[in-house]
Amino acid sequence: MKKNLFVLGLLVCAMSMVAQTEKEESWYFKLGGSYFVQATATQFPVVGGQTPNRDVYVNGKLASRESITGSFGEGFRYGGNVGYRFTPRLGVEMGINYYNSNRKTMVETVDRVISMTGGPTYLDLTAEGQVKALDLAPAVVLFLGELKGFEPYSKVGVIVPVNGKLTIETTQDFNGPAVGGERKVFQSDKVKPNPTVGFLAALGTSYKLGKNLSAFGEVEYRNFTVHGKTKETTVYTVNGTDALSTRTTAQIHSNYTDHLDSTSNNSDFNTVDSTKPTDELSSYISISGVGLTLGLKYSL
Repeated sequence: MKKNLFVLGLLVCAMSMVAQTEKEESWYFKLGGSYFVQATATQFPVVGGQTPNRDVYVNGKLASRESITGSFGEGFRYGGNVGYRFTPRLGVEMGINYYNSNRKTMVETVDRVISMTGGPTYLDLTAEGQVKALDLAPAVVLFLGELKGFEPYSKVGVIVPVNGKLTIETTQDFNGPAVGGERKVFQSDKVKPNPTVGFLAALGTSYKLGKNLSAFGEVEYRNFTVHGKTKETTVYTVNGTDALSTRTTAQIHSNYTDHLDSTSNNSDFNTVDSTKPTDELSSYISISGVGLTLGLKYSL
């Protein structure tokens, strides 16, 4: 027993000495900008009762229809990272990023005929969405060793949005002799999300420019979906004139839910109470993409 304890003690001491010779604790800071392209396209959610289709009408008849798919994972990102290396090979990072997606068409209707008092009216409708978000991104980093100034690395982590919204801007262009004549209606809705967590993985390399300064580049894959919580109409104009005050609470506010029934404030199940928010089925959007980040790294 004593012999075994003595051997175990030697092993512990040896491991401690190795760790001490390899351990080079240090802090570093990174600033960079990224551009992402979408990685996975999914069907967009229903927008104001309109299914995510591109419908084209000719002479009052539906001539073509196609599903509109996409991801809000395409766009620009700017951010910084604080990193800590426990050893020359292992470290952790905490990133904070601001993301601004490209605008995406979610619904489109061309020359749809609507029967209205005063005569038929042609409707052109377009709904476009854009995501803006601030997130935290903790990650574990594995450094692969330096060679001729280059130090490749890999990292995996999670994405935790701390603030963000989906803005949907809908334009309805009515052309015809119906009551009110020709008019253009513009509406901007803000969709706030439920809390969510995403995944990231990256491969990159840094290149020494000086004793403490390096340039870096990395390719990152990220994937997460966002679940809507509430929706609010913040802008509603008719022919450029503010008309938000003409809208009811039910038309301005919506609550998303996973289930609708006879107790829901929804026109498919009840007469809508205009003084309360409308209940709508939950919707999800994808924010998955592959991006290239370039920037500078400063090591202490």
